[in-house]
Amino acid sequence: MEITIDSSITSKIPDFKVGFIQYHHIEVGSSPQMLKGRLQLFQESIFFDLHDKSVAELEGIAAWREIFKSTGKDPNRYRHSAEALFRRVKKQNYLTTINSAIDLNNFFSLQYEVPIGIYDCSGLKGNHIELKVGETGQTYTGLNGRENSLENLIVACDGDGPFGSPFVDSDRAPVGEQTKNAVQIIFLKPSLSKEESGKLTKSLMDMFIGIHGGEGSFEVVGG
Repeated sequence: MEITIDSSITSKIPDFKVGFIQYHHIEVGSSPQMLKGRLQLFQESIFFDLHDKSVAELEGIAAWREIFKSTGKDPNRYRHSAEALFRRVKKQNYLTTINSAIDLNNFFSLQYEVPIGIYDCSGLKGNHIELKVGETGQTYTGLNGRENSLENLIVACDGDGPFGSPFVDSDRAPVGEQTKNAVQIIFLKPSLSKEESGKLTKSLMDMFIGIHGGEGSFEVVGG
């Protein structure tokens, strides 16, 4: 599968880039105690760090708020997924374990302060993913259970149209215990160099495979 970035994004954000990982023959299940423990401890650490600090001040959170502004989406009304996670932690509404893939996704999203999406390949159509700015009237039902407007929002599209975004993913390709093949999109900070982006993406892939087995390949696109 390949991923490309449409000019509707790059014309507004020239250094826009993503890490793209493909996984095959993985086994998703309950998170190992090591991951549960690290996620809990990390959230407690973040809670104390945010005691006298605004979530919007964090470098990665601020960068993605600016990206939303650049495409015409109000970041105060539409908070990107990493910001939503941090705001939960700040309220001590800690994330509970879901499954090994989602828990690891959330862990890295908190660690890197960026949105990250993971999708079951069986729910996607075709061999091409395009990142673009959503059009007027486009919507999908999100994992939040609501119909979400995609206008001016960065979206990931396959042969059937939009299925994911750094705001909230659709309910079309969720990863669960039935998942064997998946793709992961790391919505990187534009300021990150191509080399740093590659190291970050590989680090996530290696830890994911360490927990789920299987094989993986990665690339950094854009920037």
